[in-house]
Amino acid sequence: MIGHTARREEEHRRGIFTRRAIGLGLGQLGLFGYLGHRLWSIQQQEGEKYTLLAEENRLSARLMSSPRGRVLDRQGRVVAGNKLNWRALLVPEQTQDVAATLATFSKIVPLTEQDIARVERELRRRRRFVPVVLREFLSWEEMARLEVNAPDLPGILTDVGHTRVYPEGAEMVHLVGYVAPPAERDMDGDPVLALPGMRVGRQGIERFHEKVLRGRAGAVQLEVNVVGRVIRELDRREPLPGEDIQISVDTELHKKLRAKAKEGTTICVLDAKNGEIVSLVSQPSFDPNVFTSGVSAAQWKAWTATRSTPLINKATNGLYAPGSTFKMMVALAGLEAKVIGPHDRISCHGHLDFGGNRFHCHNRRGHGAVDMRVALKASCDVYFYQLAMRCGIDRIAAMANRFGLGVDLEIDLPGTRRGLVPTRAWRQAQGKPWNLGDNIIHGIGQGWYQITPIALATMSARLATGRAVQPHLTRAIGGKPVPGRRPEDFPSLNIPERDLQLMRSAMYGICNEGGGTAPLGRLPAGYGAMAGKTGSVQVRRVTRAQRERGYSAERVPREWRPHALFVCFAPYNDPQYAISVVIEHGIAGGKYAAPAARDAMITVMNHFRGLAPAGPRVAESRAG
Repeated sequence: MIGHTARREEEHRRGIFTRRAIGLGLGQLGLFGYLGHRLWSIQQQEGEKYTLLAEENRLSARLMSSPRGRVLDRQGRVVAGNKLNWRALLVPEQTQDVAATLATFSKIVPLTEQDIARVERELRRRRRFVPVVLREFLSWEEMARLEVNAPDLPGILTDVGHTRVYPEGAEMVHLVGYVAPPAERDMDGDPVLALPGMRVGRQGIERFHEKVLRGRAGAVQLEVNVVGRVIRELDRREPLPGEDIQISVDTELHKKLRAKAKEGTTICVLDAKNGEIVSLVSQPSFDPNVFTSGVSAAQWKAWTATRSTPLINKATNGLYAPGSTFKMMVALAGLEAKVIGPHDRISCHGHLDFGGNRFHCHNRRGHGAVDMRVALKASCDVYFYQLAMRCGIDRIAAMANRFGLGVDLEIDLPGTRRGLVPTRAWRQAQGKPWNLGDNIIHGIGQGWYQITPIALATMSARLATGRAVQPHLTRAIGGKPVPGRRPEDFPSLNIPERDLQLMRSAMYGICNEGGGTAPLGRLPAGYGAMAGKTGSVQVRRVTRAQRERGYSAERVPREWRPHALFVCFAPYNDPQYAISVVIEHGIAGGKYAAPAARDAMITVMNHFRGLAPAGPRVAESRAG
């Protein structure tokens, strides 16, 4: 009985063991089956995915910015070039502790507080895979220390980039412009703009031809180890350098003209026949090279706080009333409207009374009965008061627009202001009527006019040629001349030649005949004759009481003094150059602006005498 019971228990235990063994076997079989299936799935179905992930860990693809195209002057001199720049970069996603990496880096290559603040700002703004510049312009000693300590610097890499340099500094900045890091508004989805050390044009030619100068980015594929250190280069697509831009300004001539210009002076020189900008002087200026390493807050505050506004190109963005330089527009409008003839006389008694107000002529004794040529030569205000009332502002504005005033001149410089030539419609849009008396002060170039110096030079060139000469700065792109820049390419203004010749003759008399307002504008023998027109623009109203007390513009504070203007062209018989000069608070056009224009014209003529015309240049080397 006992034996039977023992056998039953043994069989029972054996059955349990067998069932457990079968269950365990089935479990093992299922587990190995599952592992086999996953292995097959990973290898066959997801193999491409994991192969890609492995490759991404092993490979690093990086964009390479292209060398920026250079800017060359008229003679092929480099006025904006590049130099090599060794720099240290941080790729945040390649380090687990950015703060620790920065601390280690700072012990090897010191970072200033300004550097750290900039890096922290860029780390917040950019994605983790985008490199951030830690330090630029590394020395060989700093490069060597970084390479030796590379294992302790995960995410840190060194490379060489290109830095913009401006050999002429402040001399050419208002024309060439400068580059700076791209702002948020510049980001147009182009990943190249997020590259470390990337710069975009901010002013001048640099901004106008930004895409041409930028070129096309390249790419390099690198094999890296687990800490991101480069092992070898696998593939490379070289970047396409930006194209060179040649401008029409001669650096040496431009520097000579700037040396003659005092603070607050603007000098615009055009080729009267083809519209090339020979020089645009705007004083004062600033050094664009400081933007390469970053402008300090103190420097920026100093620039923006001064009344002389060095950051603004006053030649294209300064707005001034034209004063008496505008009188040719009123005269031509009167002739076209047939409200006056060239020989009709108007009497000037030194003032004009209208609507209970007295409008004075600059000659308080009056000029007597004068015709148009004499009125222009003597700059008789009363003559143009009355002529403006006969014409009306809309006819005057239409004529001014034809000569480039108050319109978009489409100059190849960004941000150029068109200015303002008022009309009845403009005034009515402000909810106010245009009164007959408003014509009076606008007849002598005062009032609501806002004209740029480059527009005044354009007016002078169009008076000299009778064609719609268009000012421009770009001569060639990539060595190819820009088309449409010959004298015959500009359409006629459709002004009768006799009317234009009357304006030119009067402007000749202003500089070269007795009774003219600019005898100091006469050129010396051997240079031909210069034709011009003076202008003096009040910036503060002078009361009758002040006049009675012997008011003198030279004895009041500088900011109260009138602006001095002068426009001209020369030689008279075959105009080559057109010039405008504006001297802020310069008192009188005939006394100060005319001599400045005369000296500028002599400088231009002397510079180009015996100098062969410079065509587009294609430089062999892209260095510098």
